Amino acid sequence: MKLRVVGAVVAALTLTLAGCSEKAKSSDDGAADKNGVKTGEGVTESKITLGALTDMTGVYASLGKSVTQAQQLWVEETNKAGGICDRQIELTVRDHGYDPQKAIGAYTELEPDVLGFTQFIGSPFVSAVESRIDGQDKGIVLPQAWSANLVGSKYVRVIGATYDVETINLVDFLLDEKRIAKGDKIGHVYFEGDYGENALAGSKHAAQEAGLTVVEQKIKPTDNDMTAQVSALKQAGVKAVIVSAGPRQAASLVGVAAATGFNVPVVGNNSAYAPQLLATQAGAALQKDYYIGSSTLPIGDAAAGPAKLSKAYGAKYPKEGLDNGVIAGYNAATVFGEALKKACESKDLTREGVDKALLTIKGFGADFGISHDFTDPSAPSTRETVVMKPDAKTPGGLKVVRPAEVAPAAESFTLKP
Repeated sequence: MKLRVVGAVVAALTLTLAGCSEKAKSSDDGAADKNGVKTGEGVTESKITLGALTDMTGVYASLGKSVTQAQQLWVEETNKAGGICDRQIELTVRDHGYDPQKAIGAYTELEPDVLGFTQFIGSPFVSAVESRIDGQDKGIVLPQAWSANLVGSKYVRVIGATYDVETINLVDFLLDEKRIAKGDKIGHVYFEGDYGENALAGSKHAAQEAGLTVVEQKIKPTDNDMTAQVSALKQAGVKAVIVSAGPRQAASLVGVAAATGFNVPVVGNNSAYAPQLLATQAGAALQKDYYIGSSTLPIGDAAAGPAKLSKAYGAKYPKEGLDNGVIAGYNAATVFGEALKKACESKDLTREGVDKALLTIKGFGADFGISHDFTDPSAPSTRETVVMKPDAKTPGGLKVVRPAEVAPAAESFTLKP
């Protein structure tokens, strides 16, 4: 089991999964409908039920809300178009608030009754149940998490570059822009656990390749004031900072740095930004010298994919703002939908049939700036990263400063689950 999680997750896993070694099977598992389509968990004659394990009240509340609403939009559009395989799609949502016990409990609750999951926020929580998914459940999980620890599973499939690869691409951006050079020190503020430590593996690899030195600052998701970290990095003389944490930590880091005259570029992983930050005291500083990596174009981009989705999302949720969680959520749901369509063509809507169908999908998502390939479970769907900068004048609060690229150091990098 690839279990690199904090003690709370391990404790929650023990409590929640105790006595659950025997998997409950639905009565119609492996049965065929009137058209000869095999069905199993989460599939009836008229409905396909999918699960969503999200965070609407915790550290990633803004991401969870937009991801979930985008997936609900996809469900509505799909059902209006006739559904898939003569069935309507239903999305069952649980908010775990980024709490390990709630997250794992919600997975245990929903798993017997859904075909698979269109989202599962939180790398540590996904890692905690990955052996169960691979060993007995075998239902597709498309996490809103990008830890390399999740790569290698046939069922847990990462959509986008993993955090380590994304971080290498971000360091490459700083090198290309001549913001850092051989011999410099770079700071890295990162969450303890899968997310931050996987990103740290990327910064260390990039530093080794480019002759840089990494100055580490490990934090907890509950640490919101980055004053001490900024002070330590300033004293260490770093020339740039990487932040692999949440939006609150990124805003604090950039805001404190600006207020103390620590004028260095800061780059963040895709989870380290929310456009709501632009309305805070850190808004001006974020627009000055902060950059974000992602495996899609931003939602406010003029390209066909983002423009069409932005219009549809705005019509469905006119009072909600836009952020990149919209694209991430919609893409994940769409990938699952494509697998369902292919599984239907093969007359196999069991978990095994959907898994086989997913393994045939490649060339997906080009309308959003990057093409994804799901044919190899041992690799992320892409190694490319789009680099963006916060911009209050752009819908969604991000504009592209470097289109999708993969650094040579990221291309040759060996993922270490």
